Amino acid sequence: MNTSNAAVRVRQQQNALIEKLDKLKSLGINTVFFQVKPDGTALWPSKILPWSDMLTGKIGEDPGYDPLQFMLDEAHKRGMKVHAWFNPYRVSVNTKPATVAQLNATVTSNPASVFVLHRDWVRISGDRFVLDPGIPDVRDWITSIVAEVVTRYPIDGVQFDDYFYTETPGSTLNDNSTFARYGQAFASKADWRRHNTQLLIEQVSRTVKNLKPDVEFGVSPAGVWRNRSHDPAGSDTRGAAAYDESYADTRRWVQLGLLDYIAPQLYWPFARDAARYDVLAKWWADVVKPTNTHLYIGVALYKVGEPSKNEPDWMINGGVPELKKQLDLNESVSQIKGTILFRESYLDRPQTQQAVNYLKSRWGS
Repeated sequence: MNTSNAAVRVRQQQNALIEKLDKLKSLGINTVFFQVKPDGTALWPSKILPWSDMLTGKIGEDPGYDPLQFMLDEAHKRGMKVHAWFNPYRVSVNTKPATVAQLNATVTSNPASVFVLHRDWVRISGDRFVLDPGIPDVRDWITSIVAEVVTRYPIDGVQFDDYFYTETPGSTLNDNSTFARYGQAFASKADWRRHNTQLLIEQVSRTVKNLKPDVEFGVSPAGVWRNRSHDPAGSDTRGAAAYDESYADTRRWVQLGLLDYIAPQLYWPFARDAARYDVLAKWWADVVKPTNTHLYIGVALYKVGEPSKNEPDWMINGGVPELKKQLDLNESVSQIKGTILFRESYLDRPQTQQAVNYLKSRWGS
């Protein structure tokens, strides 16, 4: 490693983050979700996971500073909260030979990748290496990673995104042997899979509360729990459903009190008939109403200003009228406690600038 180049890179990365936080602050954003575990690697000096290649281009290479600590220091200095965002099951973003070689190369480093330490936990699904959620040791391992961060860092929250079982039609998860071993009590594999994701959520929830009761635990699932055509309790939608496709019974997690907050990804406009923004926002408000779970709505900043045949509203006047309607609804429904924009990098895109100016006038100081 060339230390002078490394020093330049560290300075560039840190300056870029400071710039981002200053911009967020000026827009009135008070909480950031920082992805600390994008796959089987970490953006903090973990004793369990190798370093992420996001910072240096190479899995296991020390970036020369602690990105999570840096983010916490800078955000807290500005009065902003930080939720550490984890992708629980993903091991890699692809299965290319070069990726396999990098993962295998960690065998000599400490810590090595789960890919080499526990090859028997790893499957392919959605053209990625993933961990099999049906293996109890896998759930323990994921929980230990969350515990490491909660114990060592003054984070304000822990968030899991919508990647639970993530299959694509051409790349499904082969968990037949796991099901044969652990699924005897279940009528269907689908019910057993939903049981597995719930066990992880229960275990992580309990662990976070035991370690630091003030740290919030939340999930940001796909916006549709179930469609009414499949379940009378579902929403009046025709979208991909978390319950049926990710095996994540997100509504039940709320009802059982396992989450401090839920942040469904409602990435559609009011006019999107198959998954109307207002229909889903109100459906989720009804779900949280009898519980203590807070509801934040995830909004599709990444679609603002983008041409779309199915969703032309994102283009009208730079997407500002659609965004305004969504924020107005969020503020008018008492169960909705906030709005999350996905994602930060889109604040700098030319197509979002009218919307960014609007947000600044609405939320900014």
